[in-house]
Order: sequence, then structure tokens, then C-alpha cells
Amino acid sequence: MAPISKLLVLTSYLLVLASCQPKAGTRQFDPLRIAFTATASPLLDGQLYPSLILATNSTDNPELPPPITTQLTSPRDNAVLRIVIDSSALNYVTMIQEILPHRGETYTLIPQIKWKYEALRNLRQPRPIDITLTCYINDEQVDIKNLRLNARPVNECPLTLRSPDTLVDTRWLFAAYVNEDHPYIQQILTDILDHDPTLRLNGYQSTPAGVERQVQAVWQYALRQGITYASISCTSNPSPNANVQHIRFFDEIYRNRQANCIDACVFFASILRKIGLKPVIFVEPCHAYLGYYTDKDRKNIALLETTVTSWINLPDLKRHLNDDGTLPQEQLDKVSRYLSPPQLQAWVEGRITYRQLEETLGANLFEKASQYNRESHQANRRHFADPDNIAYQQLDIELMRQHVQPIQ
Repeated sequence: MAPISKLLVLTSYLLVLASCQPKAGTRQFDPLRIAFTATASPLLDGQLYPSLILATNSTDNPELPPPITTQLTSPRDNAVLRIVIDSSALNYVTMIQEILPHRGETYTLIPQIKWKYEALRNLRQPRPIDITLTCYINDEQVDIKNLRLNARPVNECPLTLRSPDTLVDTRWLFAAYVNEDHPYIQQILTDILDHDPTLRLNGYQSTPAGVERQVQAVWQYALRQGITYASISCTSNPSPNANVQHIRFFDEIYRNRQANCIDACVFFASILRKIGLKPVIFVEPCHAYLGYYTDKDRKNIALLETTVTSWINLPDLKRHLNDDGTLPQEQLDKVSRYLSPPQLQAWVEGRITYRQLEETLGANLFEKASQYNRESHQANRRHFADPDNIAYQQLDIELMRQHVQPIQ
């Protein structure tokens, strides 16, 4: 074949090939017909709660709304859908790929977002997060959607979530702030044993009286640390749909020596779990207190009002000791109400040491804390047993570990 003929054949082939390719700027699929949408959960009201994500990352809870839901209509049978979620400060690039079997059918897909868990754990201030989702059909980019979520601090615990037709109780999330694996606990146990070398922290290998002695040892430790009551439950959350509360983490209570009722329950429950006991957090309207089983079979439960630790401040009391080991009258007046007349007389007459005074005060307050909620607990037992009464919760931490993990 002559060179000119070969050139004509090649040119004709290229022209035919070019005519078979989509022209630049043309689409196979109409974005209006596909109608790709990405929406934030109405129940979450555009808020992103790291506490919810971290506590339930290994379980499925059908009551919890997903942060983002996508929806689209398939343009043809067996269309290949791919949704790509760009990375942000709180998530890695995430991809969804599905086959959409039927043309004209609308499909709803919930992205399983690949979160940056460490970033979620470290989020202590609210911040906006922009999420970009790109939709592809058969590798053709169809649409892009942008969502702005308000990421809340990890300390923020939603108690209830509400929409016009839905109410979800999430106070079970208190259990996520109990952290029996916190590394500080080992030092705490060492300090407790150093203070009382005769003590055995052996959980239910002991008798019920031995269990109570272990709990009282933890109680005495908290008193020696001077843990005081301080409420910081309010948050800046703007959502009218959510009832939320700020909860301190174990290490924050340990360092700052401050706690409200739920914070103190979290602190004590973490330590009791570590030594093998079974704590329960009882949640009533506007209050929470601790319980613990005195036997491994959960037949008997004891109560503890943890905020009673703030009734006295042993570190402050110790700082006021005179050089001769006595207390100024002003300081003695602050604690004398927690001593029986014989105990007070024994101190005044110098028949007990300051350490014995501390132990006596701790034991007396422990007894008061053990009795503090007994009547109200008895009166509300039927409310705690009623699964439909969300105002009263009985959170057995060991049982809840099947569904709620510690925020670590």
C-alpha cells in the first residue's frame, strides 16, 4: 500500500474512534435525575459528638442516629456508585462503593466514616468541621455536597436527643466516662496499700465485710486527696434538641481534685472496677449516686453518696495543724460535727493521733454517705426497674461494657 493510502486509512480510523468517545464537558448522567443528597441527622441537629463515636465505635446501636446520611436515585440498572468523603481534621478519606440494582429506585446509604480517634479524644473545644462528599456513577463524577458540622468537646455528654417525633435517651453514655484502664489507677492502688499494708484489694475473693473495707479504703484515699464539689455541667451547645452535660475525665478529677455528683461516681466506679468490684451508677432527675454489689452474684447492693467527700477537706485541715500537733479551734469546729462526743473528747485530750482523727472522720463520713440515699433509693426502686421511665437509670458498668466502651 502506498504511504498516502496508509495515511488516509489511519486518519479515518482515528476519526471514527474519536466519534465514539464522549465529548469533553458532556455527561452520561443527569445530576438532577440522580438527586444526590447528603444530610446531617435532624436528631443531632448538626452537632458531632466525639463521646458518642468513641463509646460505640465497636458496637452497633440502632437507636443512635448516624451523623450523615446520603441518598440518590439510580440512573440505570446495576449502576456502580462510589461516594468519596474527603479527609478533615477529624476523619480520614472514606469511600463507599455499592451496586445499585434497579433504575429509578432511590437508595439511602449511611457512610461508615473512618474517624481519627485520637483527634476526637483530644477535642476539648467546639469547632466547625467541613465535610465534602463526592458522588460518582460508573466512575463519572456526578455531584459534590458540602456539610458543616459543629464538633463538640469530648467532655460533652448528651443526655437526651430530641426531634419533633423522636426522643432518644443517651444517659447510658455516663458509662463511657468510667475508665478502669486508666494508668493513674495503679499509682492510686499503690498509695492505698502504702497507707494500709494490711489491706487486700482482692475484689470478691473477700467477704461482704471485706468488700466494704476495700470501698472504704478508696473513700479514705479520696478524702486524703481533698476532692471537693464543683459543678461545671453547663456547655455552650447551641442545639435546642439536646440536653447535654460536661463530664470530667478520670485524670482531670485526679489532677484538679474537683468533681460533681456524676464526676465523682465516674472516679470511684473506675477504681472499683479495677479491683474487681461491680459498681452501678444510679441516675435520678438532676442527681447521680454510686452503688456497688457486695457479692459477685449481685444479690446485695450498697450505696454511696460520693459528693460527701466534699464535706471536709483533709489536706486543708492538715495544713492548719499547730506545731504541737493540735488544731486551731476554728478548724476543729469545722469537723467536730462529724465526730461523736467520745471521739471529740479523745482528740481534745490527746488520746488519738492526727492520723487516727483522719481515719475516724473518714469512717464517720463513709457511714453517712452509705445511708444518704437509702430512703430515696427504696422509694424509687420501681422507677429504676421500669425500662420506659428514662428519668431513672441503673447503669451496671460491667453489663454495659458489652455496648459502651471507655473513652480512653
